[in-house]
Order: sequence, then structure tokens, then C-alpha cells
Amino acid sequence: MLLRLFLIFLPILAFAEKPVIILDPGHGGKDEGARVLSCLEKQLTLRTSYLTKKHLEELGYKVVMTRARDVFLPLGTRVLRANKRTHSIFVSVHYNSAASPAAKGIEVYYYGKGQQSRRTFSRQLAGTVLDNIIQETKASSRGVKAGNFQVIRETVMPAILVEAGFITNSEERALLGTHAYLDKLAKGIAFGVDKYVKSKT
Repeated sequence: MLLRLFLIFLPILAFAEKPVIILDPGHGGKDEGARVLSCLEKQLTLRTSYLTKKHLEELGYKVVMTRARDVFLPLGTRVLRANKRTHSIFVSVHYNSAASPAAKGIEVYYYGKGQQSRRTFSRQLAGTVLDNIIQETKASSRGVKAGNFQVIRETVMPAILVEAGFITNSEERALLGTHAYLDKLAKGIAFGVDKYVKSKT
């Protein structure tokens, strides 16, 4: 019974001190993710994660990345690496694509099932991060959504997956090709995480 209660309140206890932030740049290596012309999702996720890491470290966080270069990393390995870290938050960074070139905007996913406190904290984290990204970028918001992605389903800490724009939308793709815009995205993620953590301490 005591173990069960500990597991229920583990996400709360994690914020008695600053959590480790685990950044997960989506795709990598042979897995390019979405691609339009020379715009590769796997490259954008890594660039965005490095910029996010910089801003989080400036805010005083310890940050680890599931991959730090262009290598293929199975989803299960990402989960295992993340779950070895106690007192942590997990943020997976991705970019979207769609059959319609008109599709645009940013959305953030959390796993909507499983242990209740983790589900609640993940949803709150997703909302705070999305709000801050939209504030920094002025992009369109597609909202917070429940998703069944493996990296947010099988991790044990509060976890979200950010879809930071559509590379199939010509306007967003042009923005994603600039350092200035990627830095705004990264600030939004970092500031959102920080605001969420401060709300729990």
C-alpha cells in the first residue's frame, strides 16, 4: 500500500527540487521523419532541442538529450533512457506534415490514459508549454491533445510530445528555416517547462 501511494505521488515529489529535463529530438539517422525538399524533420528536431537545452540551462536546469547527433534511436531505447532518470520531465520534439498544404499550427500531446496523477500533470505541462510557444512565436494553436505515442505512453514521468509546426505548409516551412524562429520555439518550450515547474514547487 505504501509503495502504491509513493508511485501515485511520485510526480509531485519530483518537484521538491528542480527536475532533470529530458529532451527527445524526434527521428534521426535512417529515420528522417517528415521531409519536404531539403527540409528534414530529423534535423529540425535536433536543432530545436539544442536551442531548448541552452535556454533551459540558462534557467538553471540540468538537461539530457536522448540523442545528441544524427543517429537512429529506437523508440523503446528512448523510453528506457528516460525512465532511468528520477525527478524528471520528458519533452519529445517533432514537426508535423499533412496531405493538405493549408494545415498549419502547433499542437502538444500527452498520454490520456494510465496513472491519474501522471496524466493530470502531463496535461498541465502540455497546456503551459503550448501557451508559451504560442506567446513566443505568434503561431496558430491547434490545442492540447491526448495521444498514444510510445515515448509519452511508456515513460513514467510527466511527458509531452510537441508538434512544432507543419513542414508541408510553405509559410511555416520558410520560418523553420530561420534560426530566429527556431529560437522562439525553443524559448517557448523552455519557458513553458519552467513556468510549469514553478507552479508545482
